Amino acid sequence: MNANFKARLQSPLQSVGGKLFLLLFVTTAGLTAALGWVSYTVAKGLIIDQVAGASSQTIVQAADKLDFLFAQYESLSRQLLVDQELKEDLQLVSRPDADYGLKSQAENRIRRKLDAIVSSDRRLLRVMLIPRTLDIAQTYRTSGSSSILINEANAGTLKAIIEADGDIRWLPVQKKGLYTLNAEPTLTMGRLLKNAQRPEAEYILTLEIKSQALTDILSNVRLGQTGEISLVTGDGKVVYAAETAALEQVSDILGRRGDQEEGAFNSREEDGVERLVVHKRLQTAKWQLAGRTPVSDFVQDTDKLLTITVAMTLLAIVLAAAVGYIVVRLVGKPLTLLCRLMEEGERGNLTVRTDFRSQDEIGRLGQSFNRMMQQIRTLVEQTNRSAQEVLRTAAELSEVSQNTALSAREIAAATGEIAHGAGSTAAAAEKGSLLTERIGLTTAEVALSNGRMGEASGRVQQVSVQGTACMNVLVEKTDENARLTHTIVDKVDRLKASASSMRQILDVLNNLTKQTNILSLNAAIEAARAGSAGKGFMVVAEEIRKLADQSRNSIQVVSGITETIRQEMEETVRFLLTANPMFEDQRNAVKEAAAIFGQVMEETTRYMEQLGASSASVEQLVESQHELSAAMGCVSSVVEETTASTEEVASLSASQLAISERIVGLSARLEDLSGQLKLSLVTFRT
Repeated sequence: MNANFKARLQSPLQSVGGKLFLLLFVTTAGLTAALGWVSYTVAKGLIIDQVAGASSQTIVQAADKLDFLFAQYESLSRQLLVDQELKEDLQLVSRPDADYGLKSQAENRIRRKLDAIVSSDRRLLRVMLIPRTLDIAQTYRTSGSSSILINEANAGTLKAIIEADGDIRWLPVQKKGLYTLNAEPTLTMGRLLKNAQRPEAEYILTLEIKSQALTDILSNVRLGQTGEISLVTGDGKVVYAAETAALEQVSDILGRRGDQEEGAFNSREEDGVERLVVHKRLQTAKWQLAGRTPVSDFVQDTDKLLTITVAMTLLAIVLAAAVGYIVVRLVGKPLTLLCRLMEEGERGNLTVRTDFRSQDEIGRLGQSFNRMMQQIRTLVEQTNRSAQEVLRTAAELSEVSQNTALSAREIAAATGEIAHGAGSTAAAAEKGSLLTERIGLTTAEVALSNGRMGEASGRVQQVSVQGTACMNVLVEKTDENARLTHTIVDKVDRLKASASSMRQILDVLNNLTKQTNILSLNAAIEAARAGSAGKGFMVVAEEIRKLADQSRNSIQVVSGITETIRQEMEETVRFLLTANPMFEDQRNAVKEAAAIFGQVMEETTRYMEQLGASSASVEQLVESQHELSAAMGCVSSVVEETTASTEEVASLSASQLAISERIVGLSARLEDLSGQLKLSLVTFRT
């Protein structure tokens, strides 16, 4: 046994026997432990499920009893709500103008009704009617009850009942009751007795129920050995608990499940104890009746199953170790021997054989190993003989391929020279073809340019004709404009003369106004001389003087306007006389432009005639170029075909040369491989 084999066996996981031992050991022990643990877990889960179901049923029954109890008091509140006599009495006592005697009788009837309710139910401690205004003086309570005191705590509760607008409100158990007057904890139900006709007669009904009523129902409920029952609100506040100290405290017994109707779940609390929690929501007060008990109270018997599982697991470990040792002896030892023999064969010793006598898989494996080694030995001997023959053949092939490569190299050189000459001819033909194409393109461009120039000349001639016509019209318009200007000057001169005439007329009117003014002054003087007899004449003279003044003012205004018109007309005449030479210059310039347009049209006509002759020459040149291009195309085709054939022959020659050189290389490589194969076969001992 060599050192490499010994080092490999140092680790149990590197041997088949060790792996089989470990597999049997781990499988047997693991399956036994898993089976025991699954049995323990399933049994524990079944017990927890059964207990949870039974506990849930118990909680549901207890919740139904509480709902029945609360429903009785809700029914009682509805009876009081529809009690017509109570309603009328409350209306009577709430009226400030009611008769004192009638009011006293109504109060007595109210108290007797409340006393009758308490006396008929020993679970009730107190029944009270509080006015909507929370006035203590108008409060009605059962006999023997102390006067209440409304503070901030219970005032907020009473206002919440009022805001409920007739809906029932259940209040959690309080150690001293709602009004802190009781010697024992009480549960309170509140409701507003509405009165649509007389809102001032609305009263708050509060029923204080002894917590013993809840204890009587829940005292017989048992969950496990140490389980506890509690009644909590949706936000976790304790409504009822067996221990009075827990009242009015906040409990996390439900966690985030306070809004669920009912259910059961396991919870691990701060003390590390796992507990089963079951709960059911009441249909009346919308509180949660919850119970919890340690899981250990009802899974103690499953610990025996766990002990049995551990014992069976230890026994399975011992049996697995024994079976594993036997398997290692029966399987591992023969495989170790076979592994050593195969390593001997790996080093080239083909004479090794096994001596397994068994008829199982190990024995058949040993016989197959012996046959394999014999066949490998025969194959190596045949390969050695074949390698010697291949070596001789490779030497002959190398000599023949070298001669073939030399001939192919000479053929490739001659073909290359032919291809080079054909390529030069093709290049020259291609160059001539390109020059012909360029001449054709240039000729086509010249013809195209001549066509465009002809079109442009036609457009220029057309525009010249239009310009000449427009200039003739412009000359006529300019002459007419000059005539109109002279006419305007004449009209303005006559208008100026008319304005001078108006000035003379205004002077005459002005003189008449002055004379009228003098006459009115003389008349006033004569009227003054006449005394009282001339007062009427004086008034007329005064009016005439005023009219004369108005006429003088109007004549002055008209005179100013007339003077302004005269000045404007003089400026107009001056401007027209200044512009008249400019109009003359413009008319002369227009006539010169018309003459220039006529000359342009004549030159354009002569240019178009010359351009037509040039276009005819270009068309003849284009036809000649087409014939030259066709001839050069034929030459290029022939040269290209010749060049392609020559290049194809050169390519085939080069390929033949490459193949010959590759054959030479392969022959040399075959000779080398034959030598290496011969050296490799030397390592085998046959």
